[in-house]
Amino acid sequence: MRRLIAAALLATPLLGLAVPDARAQAQPPLRCGVDGTFAPHAFPSLSGGVQGFQIDLFREVARRMGREITIESASFGGLIPALNAGRYDFLCAPTTVTRERAENLLFTEGYIWTELQFGIRRGTPPIRSEEDLRGKAISVNKGTPYEAWVRNNAERLNLTLLAFDTQPDAVQAVIQGRAYANLSGNTVVRYSASRTPQFIADFVLPGTRFHWGTPFRRDSAALRNQVEEVIECMKRDGTVARLSERWFGSRPGDDQAENIVFPGYGPPDLPGYDPTPHEPRCS
Repeated sequence: MRRLIAAALLATPLLGLAVPDARAQAQPPLRCGVDGTFAPHAFPSLSGGVQGFQIDLFREVARRMGREITIESASFGGLIPALNAGRYDFLCAPTTVTRERAENLLFTEGYIWTELQFGIRRGTPPIRSEEDLRGKAISVNKGTPYEAWVRNNAERLNLTLLAFDTQPDAVQAVIQGRAYANLSGNTVVRYSASRTPQFIADFVLPGTRFHWGTPFRRDSAALRNQVEEVIECMKRDGTVARLSERWFGSRPGDDQAENIVFPGYGPPDLPGYDPTPHEPRCS
């Protein structure tokens, strides 16, 4: 079910807020989409609506821009087509920046590193290497790089792909024994393990560190750059790191993306990257 969240601007200023002008205040609400079943990034709140790292992050981005924001929850597999169709201005969903995606979308720089990690049912022997996956069924969230990894390696490792519309369903497939392991992002696997005693975080695929960035249509460079500058200000004043600690349980180090302001606009060395030097206007 889709949920709409109209996030009102907060009255109390936070560190790093750029004072909005009257023209910004007159602009319509920003529209973004998120997978509302991807805890702890975005998931249902007991009080109604959706909560999580992504929700807090982009409500604050909008507030600093002097804009309201409408966040719509939908299946991840439909978010990028909906963005390209003009339904959203950008996606609030954590989106892995791959070269293929960067050839068709514009991304902000990463605000978190993501790595591909497997989760297994408690009592299952630990995964030591990819060879331990041979002949096994792997569950994933549909339309993600995790699905792509299983597809790309299915023949080599004789894998069976089980793709689900939501990450909780993919985890349940492991707990119920329908899948040997679930493949997802490291933050999501660790969070699922912290909430589900029968599920544990296990093997991290080597060499799979990527930016988790914010995608825009390719005709939205000005808005991409504006949002990126706000995120950079939030990195500088520690806001992104504090949100990360709140939702993921540990304070990110100085070498983590929550604390790194990358040069230019977008993830360096990928399509859509703009190397133009800039200094974000933070106050």
